[in-house]
Amino acid sequence: MDVSHILENLNEPQREAVTSEDKYILVLAGAGSGKTRVLVHRIAWKVEAMGINPSSIIAVTFTNKAAQEMQARIQELLQSPAGDMWCGTFHGLAHRTLKRFYKEAGLISGFTILDSDDQLRIVKRLVKEASLDDAMWPPKQIQWQINNWKDEGIRADKVKDNGDFYAQTVKGVYKNYEELCQVDSLVDFAELLLRSYELINTNKSVKEFFHNRFKAILVDEFQDTNTIQYNWLQEISSKSASITTVGDDDQSIYGWRGAKVENISSFESSFKGAKVIRLEQNYRSTSVILSAANALIDNNQERLGKNLWTDSLEGELITLYQAYDEQDEARF
Repeated sequence: MDVSHILENLNEPQREAVTSEDKYILVLAGAGSGKTRVLVHRIAWKVEAMGINPSSIIAVTFTNKAAQEMQARIQELLQSPAGDMWCGTFHGLAHRTLKRFYKEAGLISGFTILDSDDQLRIVKRLVKEASLDDAMWPPKQIQWQINNWKDEGIRADKVKDNGDFYAQTVKGVYKNYEELCQVDSLVDFAELLLRSYELINTNKSVKEFFHNRFKAILVDEFQDTNTIQYNWLQEISSKSASITTVGDDDQSIYGWRGAKVENISSFESSFKGAKVIRLEQNYRSTSVILSAANALIDNNQERLGKNLWTDSLEGELITLYQAYDEQDEARF
């Protein structure tokens, strides 16, 4: 089969990332370096050049839009449907898992997913039932803490309050929240991942389903993964599965919602023998902008390191403009 079209218009590091036979790959991809393109072409390469069935591939992104675009680009490159490949967000794939194994997860088949507003209404009700003053115990803050604990993989009975009155009180609300959701088969967004992780971790047959089926795992925006997402990836990965992660430790902006940029630096220790490939050629910005960006980010001593460059023109000098308001900013 002619697979030359998969490698067309790729630079050398991109081709290396697409065709690498290494089991574990971390692609450090700078802004504008074509990281999603590499992920799409690597999936196509695995299908056409390596003969992997699309149904044995799982690709994870961070937004539904990105997942849909990735699937469309894969099908366009393959000139055929992607089959039963699992392609979606962490939450979407966790939801798919729970729908398939709802009994094993302790849910009913028609379990309800709570959005953020639904969850907040329940927390408000529990705060009121606990006779707590919502001015002193803001429900939104308690909701955030519950979700944060879940993102760290911590159940209410595992919360270490260390005798702290605040932690003890919120832990009590969390416990009541868990019990209510279990009785009514309610699942919030954070619960999707936590319960899916716990299910795969503790149920041998479910773990075998993932380990036997998926031979290639690919993850986009790896720098934005949190603790439970990273643990979920480790659980679904068999010893024979290949793992490709694409990310940029210089673009981690979601620490406020639990993202752990350390997951990038931990990848090599978690997956022994991992190969690091750097995509440093930028196709989006001028050399002036890249020089300034490189000089600024170089002050971060904890980054793995890369140096963005471009073969385009130098471009205009950077100027600072202080806008009067948002409309003035838009006009500028």
